[in-house]
Amino acid sequence: MDNGAKLFFNNTPNLDVVKIEVIGKGRKASLPLSQNLIPSFTLVLLQEGLKGMSGEEIAEFFDFHASEVNPILSFSHEGLGLLTTKKHLEKVLPVFIDLFSEATFPLDSLEKRKSQKRLALKLEKEKTSVRAGQLFRKALFGPEHPYGLEPKASHLDEVTPDRLKFYYEELLWQEIEIFISGNFSEQELNGLEIDLSRIPNRKPTEELLFPEVITNFQWIESRDNAVQSSIRMGNFSIPKSHPDFIGLSVLNTILGGYFGSRLIKNIREDKGHTYGIFSSLAEIGDFEYWVISADVQKAFYQEVIDEIYFEINKLVEEPVAKDELEVVRNYMIGQMLSRFSSAFDVMDRFRAVHHSGLDLSYYFDKLSYLKTFQSEDLLKLSQKYYQNKKLIEVVVG
Repeated sequence: MDNGAKLFFNNTPNLDVVKIEVIGKGRKASLPLSQNLIPSFTLVLLQEGLKGMSGEEIAEFFDFHASEVNPILSFSHEGLGLLTTKKHLEKVLPVFIDLFSEATFPLDSLEKRKSQKRLALKLEKEKTSVRAGQLFRKALFGPEHPYGLEPKASHLDEVTPDRLKFYYEELLWQEIEIFISGNFSEQELNGLEIDLSRIPNRKPTEELLFPEVITNFQWIESRDNAVQSSIRMGNFSIPKSHPDFIGLSVLNTILGGYFGSRLIKNIREDKGHTYGIFSSLAEIGDFEYWVISADVQKAFYQEVIDEIYFEINKLVEEPVAKDELEVVRNYMIGQMLSRFSSAFDVMDRFRAVHHSGLDLSYYFDKLSYLKTFQSEDLLKLSQKYYQNKKLIEVVVG
């Protein structure tokens, strides 16, 4: 585009709903650790005031035109998404574009959001499941790493109008990419491209230098009054672009990735220690990890940990039986195809792999693997990635 941004378009014939997402590289890691809440507050407050429009007027405007704007925030990307109709796009788009350069960050709205966040942080700390998730990232990366940092109420004191405006005007909207799904002719798309070129697209600032990862393999936070313990176990993993990733996702599904998994059958159905236990492959920024999550009866948390290791070792030592293999094969094929059930799903699925340097051919490769993998393939992978693998153990409760 004229502003140097990349635009990706998916045509959706016969659908009058339009989805536009503008996403740039996240710069949270470039801030001092105590200012980690600045990006989220910046994005949330964009709709609280523009030059010439109050927050209330902005909300009423989007509601009247059957539209909604949502912040997009992860550890690696920041942006805004617009969902509207083709009928209202001409009216709505100028106001949406103004959010990228005309926000005012009114002080009363900021103080209200800070008060809400202060209460939310207090409540989150009391929930063992939320606390365990925070401590798992802290154990994985270390307390001084941006991805392992624990948000604290004291960090709210660092959120000021001047810092929000600086982040908004200097660091936000770097290397933006625009993802559009809608029913547009070539001429209409060209007009839309001209309008969206008004959005600032900043060149990247200095390359982010992350501190050294310091992993703590055991973290137990006891709570005398807790009736349950929240467990998180896992370690670093491989990216989607790795040739073993799809096979590893099959292993993860067998172990704890769906409601018929081995961990569910063992710890929920056979022993009754939990309502749910699941494992997943996830990512934070440029880091990938594998985590097992469960909320269990406090008295049995050590037994649950032992059973998790038992099921992992079983995958390393024994081939998956043919009947279980076919159940998982059919489940994963059905699950993947269901994620392409709507017109917007195509762009969502593209974005899910695009930031890993892949394109939609990834899903054809995945489908091919899911149709053909055998027990021998999984056994080799489990021995490669699970055998003698030291896991982080976090327990809260």
